[in-house]
This record gives sequence, C-alpha cells and structure tokens, in this order.
Amino acid sequence: MKITISVGQMDVHAGGPAHNLACVREWTAEAARRGSDLVVFPELWDTGYALDRAQELGTPLGEGRFEQVAQLARQHSLHIVGSMLETTAGGSEPLRAYNSAVWFGPDGTVAGVYRKLHLFRLMREEQHLQPGPAPTLLDLPWGRTGLAICYDLRFPELFRRYALGGAVLAVVPAQWPHPRMAHWQTLLRARAIENQMVVVGCNRVGEEDGTRFGGRSAVLDGWGEPLVEGGESEVLLTAEVDLSQVPRLRRKMPVFEDRRPDVY
Repeated sequence: MKITISVGQMDVHAGGPAHNLACVREWTAEAARRGSDLVVFPELWDTGYALDRAQELGTPLGEGRFEQVAQLARQHSLHIVGSMLETTAGGSEPLRAYNSAVWFGPDGTVAGVYRKLHLFRLMREEQHLQPGPAPTLLDLPWGRTGLAICYDLRFPELFRRYALGGAVLAVVPAQWPHPRMAHWQTLLRARAIENQMVVVGCNRVGEEDGTRFGGRSAVLDGWGEPLVEGGESEVLLTAEVDLSQVPRLRRKMPVFEDRRPDVY
C-alpha cells in the first residue's frame, strides 16, 4: 500500500503556542494540497521546552489545542501527529504534565496517545514531566504503526517491540540538538534497518535557550535509505511511501525468524 507522508520541519517558538499553531495550520493545508495521507510535526511543537510554565501553557487531552488539531485533521481529511504538552485537568489531584504524541485520524477522532517513556535529563524533562506508562502501537489503514518521541530513539528495545508486534511504520517527533545530529541520522537509519520498517523522523530547527536544533528530518524506507531528507531550515517535506515493501523485505531477509532470544 502506498501512502504520502508530509513532515513539517518547523522552528518552534518556546512559549508561543499561537504562533506555532498558525504554522501547523498553514502546513497542514499545504500537506493536504499535496495529497498527503499523514502530516507529522516535531516534539512539543506547540510550546517548545517551556516546561516550567506547564500549568499555564499545557492543555488537557480533548481540550484547547488538542481539539483544534482534531478539527484540522477533520477539515483536511488526513492523519496528524506530533507531540504536545499535555496536562491533566486538575481538580483535587496535583497537576501532571506529559510529553504526548496524540494521533488524530482524518475524521478528527483520536486513534491513540503515546506519552514519552524515556525522559531526557539533559533537558530537565524529569523535573517537569511524568513518564508515559506504555508503548503505543496503532492499527491504521496501512498497517500497524508505532510511536516514539526524540530520546526514545536511543532505546532499540522499544522499536524491536513494535516490529515484533507487526509494525510496518514508526513515527518519531523530536527536538534533537545540533551537536548530536550524526547520532540522530545514524539512529534513524539503524532503527529502520534492524527492524526492516519505514521510519519517519521529524526534527525541529531554530534555537531555544542557547541550544540550536539541527533539523535533518527524514522518511527512511525499510532498507534505511532516505526517501526524502531535510536540511537545517524550515521546510515541509513530502514523500510517497510503499509500505508493501516491508513484508516483502521481511520475507526476503527473515531476520526475525533467525533471532535467538533463548540465548540473549
């Protein structure tokens, strides 16, 4: 099955959700004009790393910006995913914040929610966020799809779990800093090659609190070859992806059948 994927490599404005949402609206409309089935945005595209302002800037699931993105998906009849700052509704319980990738279907409904499992100490995520409870593997029209966020890319166990669960596609929104761009590119390719699946990485560009982010968003096929790859400036990338390649590749090179989990 062939699908068209757009990747919105945007400059996220920290603490500027109105500006960021305007960009997402514009690029979603353009992705729809290009005939995309799915558009992916970076990690925390709505607020950036203004995590110390989570109570002010965060949004409960199903409200605020989450509902606005659901309307966008419905308006343009495509899938939208990218991580956002989720907060619990409050009440008698203490406010909790999550780095959450919510998958919106073309009818605006939520197909699934992935809350980042591995919190990145170098960006002080553990001081402000709760870790997610579990991986998220979605059954979508083109096949099973796994979600991860940025630092999760360094944990191959998560992606292997998705692959063994039948995933043909993994999507990774990120805010990956420029000094480690070689790691980003290498790990995206490794996750695709070792799991014989399509991997979509959407990284931001720009600068926040002295940290520069390097872009290099990409869509990689099951051989780890880039179908499209960005540079270090804002761009909406688009690629047609043949997901039927994945089962053919797995039959041709039966890596999973040759595993030896009994001796690992």
